[in-house]
Amino acid sequence: MTPVVDINRALGPLPHDDVPSRDETGLVAELERLRIDTAYVIHSYAVHGDPRDGNERLTLIGDRRLCPVPVLVPGPLGTGPWTGGTPLVRLSPRQHGWSLTGPHARVLVAELAESGTTVLLSRDEVTAGEVHRLAAATPAPRVVLTGTGYRALRELAELLEAHPSLYVDTSTLCGHRQVEWIAERYGAHRVLFGTGAPVTDDAGPRYLLDTLDLPEADAALIAGGNALRLMGREP
Repeated sequence: MTPVVDINRALGPLPHDDVPSRDETGLVAELERLRIDTAYVIHSYAVHGDPRDGNERLTLIGDRRLCPVPVLVPGPLGTGPWTGGTPLVRLSPRQHGWSLTGPHARVLVAELAESGTTVLLSRDEVTAGEVHRLAAATPAPRVVLTGTGYRALRELAELLEAHPSLYVDTSTLCGHRQVEWIAERYGAHRVLFGTGAPVTDDAGPRYLLDTLDLPEADAALIAGGNALRLMGREP
């Protein structure tokens, strides 16, 4: 059976909503309800509060279906030197007030690339130009763009065409045959299942997996195969 891996999910309370995933028990129940086998999770405190506090709370996770994703901030007021330990991290430069092209960020990006760490990066955190520069760096990290949506498809297509180290998640690819178009044009290996939940809907992307008009092997890659490969956990 094809594993379903959510590459883009959050654990913890939200400042503007009461969500089931405010604690580990509630999040696991949501995964079981939607038939999601594994989720890579940031902690909401790492985005809406102090990243160091949120990252510390990830160490308390007990369920092996939940894989911690630290949020990193470069520089002297950041989360400290990257020492590895997880195959996936998230960067939120706009939310945390730092520049992706600054000197400390360039050092962090190089460390992530050299260690083979994959980066989650939301479209609303960066400009297309910043993504181009990031993906053109030597060495370049693997980047999964999230929250792209239909309004960014032209930008996304240009980025995917120019940079083979870029990937995209399905959290907001909810338009008619958007996932199929990207998979057919750039390869199913460039698309990863991700929900962005609880900030964005999880039922829609999960339903999409069951209705993709793609070869079974390609659908399996999107559902979980690509995520497991990037995380070094190929089935």
